[in-house]
Amino acid sequence: MSSFLDLMYFLVPLVIASIVPLAIVALGGLFSESTGVINIALEGIMVMGAFVGIVVMRLLVINEVFPLQMIAFIGLFIGAISGGLYATLHAFASINMKANQIISATALNLFAPALSIFTARFYFGTSNLNIGANFLIREVPLLSSIPVIGPLLFTDAFLSTYIGVFIFAVAITLLYKTKLGLRLRSVGENPHAADSLGINIYKIRYIGVIISGMLAGMGGVIFVLSFATRFSGTVSGFGFLALAVMIFGQWKPKGILLAALFFAAVRVLANAYSGIPGLQNLTIPSEIYSMLPYVATLVALAFASKNSRAPKAIGEPYDPGKR
Repeated sequence: MSSFLDLMYFLVPLVIASIVPLAIVALGGLFSESTGVINIALEGIMVMGAFVGIVVMRLLVINEVFPLQMIAFIGLFIGAISGGLYATLHAFASINMKANQIISATALNLFAPALSIFTARFYFGTSNLNIGANFLIREVPLLSSIPVIGPLLFTDAFLSTYIGVFIFAVAITLLYKTKLGLRLRSVGENPHAADSLGINIYKIRYIGVIISGMLAGMGGVIFVLSFATRFSGTVSGFGFLALAVMIFGQWKPKGILLAALFFAAVRVLANAYSGIPGLQNLTIPSEIYSMLPYVATLVALAFASKNSRAPKAIGEPYDPGKR
């Protein structure tokens, strides 16, 4: 029994740390695609949000301006703002210019790592930006003393994880329990019907894409805080995995959460197999484990694509004269 609990104490925090950025970024993709705008730029937006957020955090740590957890909160906020602004470029190209949404998003994916690495090398002399501090919360007072649950959820955790859970709940409420959420979803299903009711299609689509960017930018900062401890111009494909989570979850928050759990578990298995009894002694090459998340992505999408429940107007530029 004790060995089983030890294994849970080892694996569950890693899985939770992976679920949070995956679910938040996937939900960001849902906000954009609910309005009819395809957003495969989540990877690039995560990179941009992570870069700006980590630079600000690094400067605050060096100057010792605020307590560490306050700096983490500021970094998440800056990452969200940066992601939202960067996503505005995709919104302008897709909505105003009626550009191909796939090409526009691909351009953002290519530009973000190049810009961040160039800027980091120009100003800091290196593309690897260390945050300069450990933002790990060793234990949450009172909650960490709860039997079983305390060590699993409230020991050696990050503030960003708890904030991510809160943001996920707020975003779902916004999308499904408010007038704005109803308008966002109606524009993605039938923009002409929404237009006939006086809804500004361009405005609503802009809101959806910008919220998408804010969630992805925040997810980029959470990724760095939870895994990398430094920024190196990449988020290890988390943005693309988040797209798979959104599609596999059938564009529904509950489905996204379950899909994030699945992909997070596979990712943890691929990266922490050496600490799992029964797997550490197998003679399976490490490359096989490294392939697991991506193979699982392909298999999951192959099955999910057969019953796609994407918004009906997704990927279609709005033309008021077309009925």
